[in-house]
Amino acid sequence: MCFLTRGLALLLAVLLWAPWWALHGAPLTELSGDQDFQLFLQRNLEFTRKIRGDVAALQRLLCDTLQLCKEDELLLVRQDLDITQAPLEQCHRRTFQAETCFSQIRAGLHVYHSSLATIQALLPGHAGLVETLQLDMANLSSNIQQQMEDLGLATVTYPTENQDPVPTFSSHFHHQVGGFFILANFQRFLETAYRALRHLTSL
Repeated sequence: MCFLTRGLALLLAVLLWAPWWALHGAPLTELSGDQDFQLFLQRNLEFTRKIRGDVAALQRLLCDTLQLCKEDELLLVRQDLDITQAPLEQCHRRTFQAETCFSQIRAGLHVYHSSLATIQALLPGHAGLVETLQLDMANLSSNIQQQMEDLGLATVTYPTENQDPVPTFSSHFHHQVGGFFILANFQRFLETAYRALRHLTSL
């Protein structure tokens, strides 16, 4: 029984690791012993974990306040909404490159920073939490940009003014459901970004 348990645990570990095996060929191996780079990764893993916690808090507030709690119950409504997931495929594909992964993380943070205005309108009593989250997102993006510059990687500088249109909805209910999916997508985005940063610590 013990052998079977160990075997199942090993199989589970392999399955969970599978999407990330290709990152072993990432071109940052020479930085594995660089203390500044490792410090950057550790600090921003913590930062990303904090942001994930704040997004989870907003999700709980939407559940408690608007009774929007289960994604599978809202999938039909989602078809009528123009809500998309910010891409992060560059962070886990076989041809992983730090430059493109970091750039996609920053681009996604920029998109969700704008989209959070939708959440602020739905939860006006918790505007402070939304604003804190947006500030943390801006700081994480700046940290990544600075690290890219330190590594000599190409960077994309976004304008300081918000030029991304806030999503529009045809009804108040669609606005509520749209907010739910913005947070759900953002949480998935953060989970992928976190795994990518965490994996870089082992290269």
